[in-house]
Formats: sequence, C-alpha cells, structure tokens
Amino acid sequence: MDRIPIWVLPIVIFLIFRAAKSEENEVKQALVQFMEKLSPGNVTRNGIRGWNMSTDPCIGNWTGVVCDKQGSVRKIILEKANLTGVLDAHSLCVTKALIVLSLKNNNITDLLSEDIAICKELTHLYLSENRFSGDLPESLSQLSNLKRVDISNNNFYGELPDIQKISGLISFLAQNNQLEGQIPDLDFSNLKEFNVSNNFFSGPIPDVKGHFTAASFLGNPKLCGIPLTACPPIPAPIIPTKKSKKPSSQKLLIFSGYVILGLVVVLFVVYKLFNRNKPCEDQKEKATKNAVAHDNPSTIPSTTASSEYKAGAGNQTSEYSLTSVETGMVPPLVVLTSPLLRGLTFEELLRAPAELLGRGKHGSLYKVMLDGGVNLVVKRIRNCGISSDNFKTRMKKIDQVKCHNVLPAVAFYCSRQEKLLVYEYQPNGNLFKLLHGSPTSQIFDWGSRLNVADSIAEALAFMHRELHEDGIAHGNLKSMNILFNMAMEPCISEYGVMEVENQDQSVLSPKNEIQNDNANKGHAYSTFKGDVYAFGVILLELLTGKLVQKNGFDLPSWVNSVVKEEWTVEVFDRALISEGASEERMVNLLQVALKCIDASPNDGPTMSRVSLMIKSIKEEEESSITFDP
Repeated sequence: MDRIPIWVLPIVIFLIFRAAKSEENEVKQALVQFMEKLSPGNVTRNGIRGWNMSTDPCIGNWTGVVCDKQGSVRKIILEKANLTGVLDAHSLCVTKALIVLSLKNNNITDLLSEDIAICKELTHLYLSENRFSGDLPESLSQLSNLKRVDISNNNFYGELPDIQKISGLISFLAQNNQLEGQIPDLDFSNLKEFNVSNNFFSGPIPDVKGHFTAASFLGNPKLCGIPLTACPPIPAPIIPTKKSKKPSSQKLLIFSGYVILGLVVVLFVVYKLFNRNKPCEDQKEKATKNAVAHDNPSTIPSTTASSEYKAGAGNQTSEYSLTSVETGMVPPLVVLTSPLLRGLTFEELLRAPAELLGRGKHGSLYKVMLDGGVNLVVKRIRNCGISSDNFKTRMKKIDQVKCHNVLPAVAFYCSRQEKLLVYEYQPNGNLFKLLHGSPTSQIFDWGSRLNVADSIAEALAFMHRELHEDGIAHGNLKSMNILFNMAMEPCISEYGVMEVENQDQSVLSPKNEIQNDNANKGHAYSTFKGDVYAFGVILLELLTGKLVQKNGFDLPSWVNSVVKEEWTVEVFDRALISEGASEERMVNLLQVALKCIDASPNDGPTMSRVSLMIKSIKEEEESSITFDP
C-alpha cells in the first residue's frame, strides 16, 4: 500500500480546521439571528453584551451564555432582560449541545415553534411570565431528555401534547394559561412539582398518588376527582321497555288522584293569600328579643339608629347579619382601590349575604357575597389600639404603598364604635392551613416554601422602607395572615391593622413588651422589630412543619434547645428530608430565622437585610436546579 505523501497532511489538517471553523461560525450566526428576533433593536439598550459576529460566545462572555470546557454552548439564561420579540427555535437549536433555556420574566410573544424539537439535548425549559400564545407544539413530546418545564403565566391554549412520553419529567408548571382538555396520565410518583391551576381543563384528574394537593388543580371549573370534588357518576344507559296497557279503571284512578292533588294546592294558595296581610308584630317582637338575648359577635354593628339589616335578600337570609348599635349620622364606606366596588354603600355591604369565617383575639372575619358574584372579606376589628382618626390616616397611607405581595384593602369603614376593613376574597386559603391543615401538607415542598419565604421577606422589607417614617408596621404577622391568591402567590393581609402601644422605633426587652399573636408569650416586640421576630417564627414553621404553640409546646424555644445540643438536622420537617432538600440551604435559612428571633433584638437584622440573606439562599437553590440537570 502506497504511503500518503507528507505534503498532503498540512492540507488535511487545514481542511479539518476550516470545517470546524465553519461550524463555529454557523452556530454563532444562528445565535445572533436568534437574538435579533428575540429583542429587535433592543440589544444595546438592554445591556446585553456580546451576541455579535465579532466575538466568540464562550470566550467573549456573551450575556446569559454558559459553555462547557470544549467550547460548546450548553445554557442560555436571559431572565428579566426586557426581551420583546419572538422565539426563533430553528436558529436556537443549531446549538446542538444546548441543555438549558431560560427566558423567564420577559415580554416574548407569538407561538412556541414545532422546531423546538430540534434541541434534542434540552433538559430544562423555562418560559414563564411572558406573553406566548397559541397551541403548545406536539413536537414538545419528542424532547425525551426534558426534566423541568415551566410555561406558567402565559396565554397558551388548546390541549397539552403527549408529555407522558417524557419519562424523566420531574417538574411541569403550566398554571395561569388557557389550556383545555384532559390532564395527561403522567408518572406522578416521579414528579416533584406539578401545577395546572387556573386553566380550562376538564374531566377527571388522573391518580396523583397523593403527591399533589388541590392547589395544583384549582381554577379549572370543569375538573373533578381527587384532590378536588368527586366526579358525578356516569348515568346508566336507559333501556327502553314496552308500555303495558293499563285497564281503563286504573287510568281513571290515576286521573282522579291528580285532580285531588290539584285541589289541595289551590286551597293551600288561597290560605296563604288570606293570611298574607295579617299583622306581623309578633314576629318582629320575637326577632328583637332574639337579637338582644344573643348580643352575638357574629353580627357586625353599623351606625344607623335602631335598625337591623339582615344578610340576604328576599326570603333567603344568611345565618349572620350586619346589625346596628350606634346612633347618629352614618359615615360613608371609604372605597380605596377596587373599581368593582365603585358606588358601593355601607348599607349595601350590610345587606349582602355574609358567612362567618372565624373569630380571633382582634376581631371576626366574614365572607360577604355582593350582587354580580363579587366576593369580599370583611374584617371586624376590635382591640386594635388605634383611634378612629389614626385608623383613617393609616389606611389611606397604606393604600398609597403598592406591593405585589401585600393584599390591598379595597375599602374601610370607621365610626365611633366600629372599624371594618374590606378585602377581596382569596379562595386558596392561608399558609397556616397549607402547613398544618391536612395530612397532605407534606406536599408543600422545599422549593415552594423557599419561594414563600423570599416573597414575604421582600414584601415586608418594602413596606418597612416605605412606611418607616410613619411608624406603620404590620403588628400582627402570622402564618394565618399569609394568604394565597388565584396564582398561588403568597400575599400579606391585614397590614397595619394592629398598632402597638409603644411607637418608639427601638425595641425594649421582649419580656415586657406587648404580645404579638404569632409570637410566643413574652416575645413580642414593638413596631418593625416585632415584624422581624414574627417573620422569624414563620420561617421556623416553614422549616419544621410544626405549630408555633400547642399544649405548652413553644416552637422557638424548642428549636433553640435542639440547635444548642448540636442536633440541628432534627428540627427540619421530615417531608423536606425525604424529598432530598438541600440540608446546607435549610441550615442557612434556619440561621436567618434564629437571627430574627434573637433574644437581643437590638442587634437583630432589619427586614431588608433578612430579605437579602434569603435571596442569596434562593439563588443558590435555583443555580443548583438550573445548572445541574
């Protein structure tokens, strides 16, 4: 066999190098085209570096691009970058080695193309908080390596593709879209996260094997089955039968029975009409005696003289009513933020059907149903330590501070004897019930708990900054006052309703301050430091899954004692341990909680500092998920 001339080798090497160079240029050109469509004309303005033909994606430090040691693009992460174009999946998937694509929190529009299937190696696809629309591509089911998919908070519609073909899927989030059809029968025992709430899914829910609560399915009116309401039974087929011929005498008896029944109905109607105009003083006297005898806190006083408004209209009355005990002029209902309540009067609020939700140390809570399907929650406040004038001022100042994770009051009422606060009804319950309310509470996983901690800390820090000069803290922060909206996002309710007696910004000894509902006896602090302490207790609830107090059990004292004995891992909720949550990050969050409930609060952190510490933990958690497929 003849040897290859030595002069041929340089040519071969040159051709191989040129081919490799050509392939690199093809990838670079495709990525530049991908960015041009993703952010037309905005690349420079957005501060996105690189993404041009004159630099290398891996060597030139293109914004959001992560490469491996071989120089292949492995991850593209462009979150909160104000991207406003469309996703060119064909150009994107020229990068054959891509495993992570995250475009969360932008304004990307249009469809998700079928070409996404070309990204065969893709394991993580995050497209939440954009404006995608249209049907999800059927080719999505061809991405057999996918592990995590988040398409929540978009405008996708139509039925889901056959995602049950993706055997390794461990997270699927599609809440707050317009998806329809039936939910695929996935391997729910393998899934760690699943949420399809607030869509248009219908039919029975597949067997989720107890891994997910109702929160994952709420907001789909035609959906039924465990963990939601039971599906109606399928009606049995009607088998036609031959009609038997009745004897004429039997028909006559049946006809006579109908005639007699009709006469009875007519006589009953005549009797009711005859008694209709009789005086009803006896009934009024009886109702008055009952109202006085009960003096029931399940009635909310108004300010009209000796008048009573029953909850409900016509003959339909609620179990509870909104009654009057004051005299004098009726102050108006102050409507703050909601256009739904424009023109609503105090009397209309009182006449609406009401349902008692619960009573507490500082008042009672009612669900009120207005005409038109608007549901409200009315908080009747007592023992709040706020004068009427101060209450009005506080409510108006708080209304001026807008925060996404703080539930705004939509109206309030304040008179000499009565203070009412009105909120929009939140149907998804509160943090206390999610943690302690049912045997399925363990489905509330580590990632969800960390998100709650981060959202509440950020919101509380914002409110403290905005209202610091006014000295308005929450005053009664506890897990029962952390509500979940339709998107299952946590919201702080009843901000600023309670006012502590000592308005000094410094914190006295916890042994001689006013007690906070959420804190343990002797551990409530004034104003903002009190909120920090109460938030620390909420962190302990999230980490341990235990009640704050029960039969003499004191959660902060118990946690401190366990930590001192160097058995720190024993404090964590077993559900978190079993799901494989990071012990390092749980310990870090525990350290934040302990700083918040420190017995020397003068040295304790502010909520802004607490929020930064939690964000750092969350970023580490997200990095571990995003970068370790």
